Amino acid sequence: MSGAEIDYGAVYRALPTAVALLSPDLVYADVNEAYARLSGRRREQLVGRYLFDVFPDNPNDPTATGMRNLHASLRRVAATGERDAMALQRYDVEDPERPGVWQERYWSPVNTPVHGPDGKVALLLHRVEEVTELIRARGARLGEDRTQVLEADLYTRAKELQQVNERLRRAHAREREVALALQEAMLPAAREIGGHRAAVRYRPAIGSLNVCGDWYDLVDLDGDRIAVAVGDVVGHGLTAAKVMGQLRAALGSTSRVAEGPAQALEALGLYARSVDGAEAATAVSVFIDWTARALTYSSAGHLPPALLNRDATVSFLDQATDPPLAAAFEHTSRRQADCAFAEGSVLVLYTDGLIERRREDIDTGLSRLAGSLVRHRHSDPEALADALLRDMLPSGGITDDTALVIMRL
Repeated sequence: MSGAEIDYGAVYRALPTAVALLSPDLVYADVNEAYARLSGRRREQLVGRYLFDVFPDNPNDPTATGMRNLHASLRRVAATGERDAMALQRYDVEDPERPGVWQERYWSPVNTPVHGPDGKVALLLHRVEEVTELIRARGARLGEDRTQVLEADLYTRAKELQQVNERLRRAHAREREVALALQEAMLPAAREIGGHRAAVRYRPAIGSLNVCGDWYDLVDLDGDRIAVAVGDVVGHGLTAAKVMGQLRAALGSTSRVAEGPAQALEALGLYARSVDGAEAATAVSVFIDWTARALTYSSAGHLPPALLNRDATVSFLDQATDPPLAAAFEHTSRRQADCAFAEGSVLVLYTDGLIERRREDIDTGLSRLAGSLVRHRHSDPEALADALLRDMLPSGGITDDTALVIMRL
């Protein structure tokens, strides 16, 4: 049988394993027959309803954690796009024939993302295996007293694990708060520089990971020139924030004395070799000369800046890209390129959190950025920055932080 002849809907319905499809908001989109049978509900009692309206925790059990654990797993899958296999869960279910009577049930769930054509999580596949009879059979073999001891021990260990996880969560939250405060203090606010105003944005990632490695800077040069740069440090948290501050300050200093962006990045690359955690950091620098109406740029492994032209076309400045900072075994010179611009053009520098998505080619993200720029080309820089973030960032939050600089030339 060829792949074109397979009725995948029939396969889904015939699966012996209980499977439900949920929206990212945890509303039932569909269930197969095995899931309906196992849950004791008809399909029409499930589809279109919020998961935890149908299956809340047992109100008679103050220690019940099944709903909270399942909710955390599903939200994690929706946010990260990664599969999550949960530990064995006790999750009691109300008897549909006897309201108020709760049945003790044990489950082994696995939650998997289903990605849409745009690379975003479109559905959550929730697969469950019931192991209640296995737990009861084991209890019967061990004897009632032994079963109670075993359940008490499992419960105690689960509570200890929850306490450890809560302490880790709080520690990560404190580190995130301190790192974000440090980053905010080091990144410049929107201001006029050299008689020209830039719109700047920084958006942290959800959770405590992948935050505080991105940065931007604007430096006033001699004549009617300024240097604009963005960069990304490998790592997260306080360590990344510290390295970010060192690299940003160093590039600002070298830009003031360098002949061009390539020379500035060469000096920054030498400095990065002496900074722990700066290896493989990326950066791009653009020198803007309003008198000559020219951009001179150089990239150390970073994504190309975008130039929105007066004729509603978008050019990516990708003709002078070399390896990231301190990534090569030996120090080498870097390239730079020039590009003319017309008055009223818009220059956009950004970090990868704006365009990169899991399981999506980078060209797709660049095309999405170009389309958004063209749609909002008549907006002033501040409004354009907000529009880009709305268009480009997923509604459920980002898993990598994002820096953005916009200048109308």
